[in-house]
Amino acid sequence: MNQDEALARFEALEIRIAHQDRTIEDLSTAVKEQWQRIDSLTKQIERMGDRLQRVEDIVPPDGPEPPPPHY
Repeated sequence: MNQDEALARFEALEIRIAHQDRTIEDLSTAVKEQWQRIDSLTKQIERMGDRLQRVEDIVPPDGPEPPPPHY
């Protein structure tokens, strides 16, 4: 292998590493955004569960609900 071939291979490796670094950074950013969204949705579900519990505390289940008056 002569010097020109070695230099070309070295440059190709540098380009490849640069692309891989960019891909890793993009993936890292995507994972971070997904975890933020998961955290947000988890908090929203917890709030909805709390609201549902308060409603259930106000309206205790007495059995089957009677049919509406138009039946």
